[in-house]
Amino acid sequence: MSESKMGDPDNSNNNSNSKSNSNSNARSGPAAEHCVDIVHPVVPPPHRSGLQRLGNRLKETFFPDDPLRQFKGQSPARKWVIGAQYIFPILEWGPHYNLRLFKSDVVAGLTIASLAIPQGISYAKLANLPPIVGLYSSFVPPLVYAVLGSSRDLAVGPVSIASLILGSMLRQEVSPLKDPILFLQLAFTSTFFAGLFQASLGFLRLGFIIDFLSKATLIGFMAGAAIIVSLQQLKGLLGITHFTKQMGLLPVLTSVFHHTREWSWQTILMGFCFLLFLLITRHISIRKPKLFWISAGAPLVSVILSTILVFAFKADGHGISTIGKLQQGLNPPSWNMLRFQHSHLPLVIKTGLVTGIISLTEGIAVGRTFAAIKDYRVDGNKEMIAIGLMNVLGSFTSCYVTTGAFSRSAVNHNAGAKTAVSNIIMSVTIMVTLLFLMPLFQYTPNLVLAAIIVTAVIGLIDVPAAYAIWKVDKFDFVVMLCAFFGVILISVQHGLAIAVGISIFKIILQITRPKTVMLGNIPGTDIYRNLHHYKDATSVPGFLILGIEAPINFANATYLNERILRWIEEYEAEDDVKKEGGGLQFVVLELSAVSGIDTSGVLLFKDLRRALEKKDVELVLVNPLGEVLEKLQKADENGEILRPNNVYLTVGEAVASLSATMKGQCSTTI
Repeated sequence: MSESKMGDPDNSNNNSNSKSNSNSNARSGPAAEHCVDIVHPVVPPPHRSGLQRLGNRLKETFFPDDPLRQFKGQSPARKWVIGAQYIFPILEWGPHYNLRLFKSDVVAGLTIASLAIPQGISYAKLANLPPIVGLYSSFVPPLVYAVLGSSRDLAVGPVSIASLILGSMLRQEVSPLKDPILFLQLAFTSTFFAGLFQASLGFLRLGFIIDFLSKATLIGFMAGAAIIVSLQQLKGLLGITHFTKQMGLLPVLTSVFHHTREWSWQTILMGFCFLLFLLITRHISIRKPKLFWISAGAPLVSVILSTILVFAFKADGHGISTIGKLQQGLNPPSWNMLRFQHSHLPLVIKTGLVTGIISLTEGIAVGRTFAAIKDYRVDGNKEMIAIGLMNVLGSFTSCYVTTGAFSRSAVNHNAGAKTAVSNIIMSVTIMVTLLFLMPLFQYTPNLVLAAIIVTAVIGLIDVPAAYAIWKVDKFDFVVMLCAFFGVILISVQHGLAIAVGISIFKIILQITRPKTVMLGNIPGTDIYRNLHHYKDATSVPGFLILGIEAPINFANATYLNERILRWIEEYEAEDDVKKEGGGLQFVVLELSAVSGIDTSGVLLFKDLRRALEKKDVELVLVNPLGEVLEKLQKADENGEILRPNNVYLTVGEAVASLSATMKGQCSTTI
C-alpha cells in the first residue's frame, strides 16, 4: 500500500471538505466494496518542550504584533529609530508632512473646535463639574494624543457617556453642590486611575478584556444611557432648580412632574427652539453628508446666538439660568488635588475602571471605524497606551476622562483631516478661547447646553442595529435589552454590569455545553455534513459519526461524555437502523473543530473507549489537530485511546477503510 505524508495537521483544511482522497480511488459512496489503496496517516506535530509551548502561547497572547521582528537585520541606529517611531507614531509620519496636508488639517481642526467648545462645556456640566474643566479637557489631551495616537481621524475630548458615568458614580457618595472641591478632586483621581488602567492594558497587551463588552451590550447600554442623559436635560430645558440626583427613569420623571411650579415658560420656549434648530441641522447633515459643516457649526452658533439674546434682553433676570463667570487662563496643575486616602480609594478606583473601559471601547471602536473607511491600520495596543497616558497626564492638568468622540471624529473625517495635526489645531483654538474669550460665555444659558447634549446623544440610539441583532441572534437581543432596561430602570453602572454578566454567562454556557452534531454522507461524494442542515445527507449503516465543535476541557468533558452516550442510545433505539446495518459498530468523532484539550478531555476519550468496549463498538478519531493529538499520545501509554486502524485524516477515509475491513475484502492500517 502506498502512503502520502501530511504536514502539520494544524494547517489542514476541514476534513469534511478535504480532497485528500481525490488521487486514491474512485469510490462513489461511503461503503464502497473495493479495497482502499491509500490512507493518509495523521502525523503528530514536531516535538516541542513544555517551555517552548508556553513561550509561544504567551507570545501569541501578549505580543501578537511584536515590534521586535522589525529590528531583524537593522543597524543599531536604525533600531533606535524604529523603536522611537513605534512609541511615538508622530515620528513616522511627521517627516513626510507638507503644506497640502497642513491646509486640510487646519480646516478640520477649526471645524471640530467649533463643536468641541460647546460640547466641552456641556459635558462638564453633565459630569457635575465646573464648565471650564470641559474646555481644559479639550486642550491638553488632544496634544498628547497627536504625539502618541495612531489614528488620523480620531478627535479627542470629553464624551457624554463617560461624563454621565463619572458624575453619577461619584455623586453617590459626594455631593458636587455641598462639597465641590472634594468632588473635583475625586474626578481627577478617577481620571488618573482610568488612564493608568487603560495604559496598562496597552503595555501588557491585555486589550482582549474590553472585548467582553459585546456589540449587543454596547448598543443596549448606549441607547439606555442616551435616554437617561436626555431626560436629565429636562432640568435645563424646563428651568427646574430642584432636581433628583438619581439616574433612573422613574426618579427623573417623578422629579420633573413633582416640580411643575418651577417650570419657566421663557426657558421652555427658548430651549425647545434651539433644540429644534439643532435637530434640523443634524437631520440635514445625515441626509446630505457633504453639508456636515451645518451640523458641526450649529452648536457654536446656538451658543453665540443664545448668549446674545440673554445679554440683550436681560433674560437672566427672568427665570433663565446662565453659566456664570468662568475662570480665564490655561489649565492649572492638579497633581496636588489627587486624593488616595483610604476612605475614597475604592470609589475612585471603581469609577476609574468603569469609565476607563467605556471610554477606551468607544475610542478604539471609533478609530477603527474611520481607519477601515480610509484603508489604514489602527494599532489597538498603541491606542490604549495613547488614551491611557493622555488621561494620566490630563489628571495632572485639571482634565477629566477623555477619549475619541464619535461625533467630533465624524466631523473631523468629513472635514478632510489628513493627520493628527487636526487635534493640535483644535487644541490651539481651545487655548485661544481659554486665554481671551472666556468672559463671552458668562451669559450663555444652561438651556442651550442641555439642547446640545440631547442632540449629541440622540445619535447613540441605533434602532437598525438593534433590529439586525434581533434577526441574527435572539440571545444577543436579550443581552441588549438587559443592558437597556438595566440602565434606564436601575443605574448606568448596574445596567452595564448586568449586561456584561449575561454575556459572560453566555460564553460559559457555550463552553460548558458545546455543540455536537450528527454527520451524514452527501451522496456521490466523500463529504460529510450535519444531517439537520443538509437534508440530502444520509447516515451510514453501522456508523455513528459525530462532530464536536469546541475545545474539550474540564468544563465540558462530563457533558460531552453524557451527550455522546445519549447519541449512542438514540441510535440503537432506531429499529430501522438496526435492521439495515445490523447495529452500531463504529462511533466516529470528527475533531477538526477541537482546537485544544486538557487532562479532563483526555480522560473523556479513555472513559468513552471503556464504555464502548462493553457494547462491542469501536471508537474512531478523525483529524485530531496538533495539540490534541500530541496530548493524546503522551497520555496514551497503554494504548487505550490511539490504536491501529482508529485514527484517520478524513471521515471519508475512515468510513471507506472500516467498511472495507468490515466486509472482509481488505485490511488497511495506519
